Amino acid sequence: MEIYQALILGIVQGLTELLPISSSAHLNIIPWLFNWVNQPGFQEAFEGFDVALHFGTLLAIGIFFFKDWIELIVGGFNQVVKKKTTTEGKMFWYIVLATIPGGIIGFILDKFMDNILAKPIIIAIALIVMGIVLYIVDKKAKNVTEYKDMTLKQTFLIGLSQALAFIPGVSRSGVTMTTARAMGVKREAAAKYSFMLSAPIVLAATIFKAKDFVFSIPFFIGIFASFIVGIFVIKFLLEYLRKGSFKIFAIYRIIFGLVIIGVLLVRSGM
Repeated sequence: MEIYQALILGIVQGLTELLPISSSAHLNIIPWLFNWVNQPGFQEAFEGFDVALHFGTLLAIGIFFFKDWIELIVGGFNQVVKKKTTTEGKMFWYIVLATIPGGIIGFILDKFMDNILAKPIIIAIALIVMGIVLYIVDKKAKNVTEYKDMTLKQTFLIGLSQALAFIPGVSRSGVTMTTARAMGVKREAAAKYSFMLSAPIVLAATIFKAKDFVFSIPFFIGIFASFIVGIFVIKFLLEYLRKGSFKIFAIYRIIFGLVIIGVLLVRSGM
């Protein structure tokens, strides 16, 4: 893999992982669009590299929400050991419980269906359908629940929904934010919880896939790019959602999906 390819993919990962527009779709489609997949050695180098890029955005989440994570961990510890109930302790265990079902289901489906679903036409359809669902749900949803007031039922269902992210184009952040909005969680709260919820699964995937990593200059450049861009994207999205909606992301998903279908038709000679 060339350095410029790693840099582009790192930037793309940083932009798309944390926005509800599907990083897996972009990481699959960008190499396909530019025909990198047919370059000698690219596919082999890409194996595991996409997970490494996710580790870059995981670092962004960890650093941006560092204080929150410390408070969550301390709160979770105190709730078990000292029997002291706090909002942070409650949210810590909510995240733990919400991670388990989604993580297990997603792992099983990803393991057995990844190669089947990572096709441009399926990705395009997933982008469009989820874009429409995101727009409708966000438009009709009420803004009643703050982050600190989220319930076990809400957090569990949000965690369960992320199992659908095994389909490239659905988007983990997209489906979790949509599920949260459907239950009346405010936009900014939905985004923050989605970020926090993604951390355990991405960390587990990084550890599981570490054996496939090829440590090289492009490898580290890709991670660094996704980390830096991820920091700015988190800040942007949280500020934007205080007043804005998910409409712009839904429109982008639909347009991107249509572009993929258009390229498929052109390449097929139609």
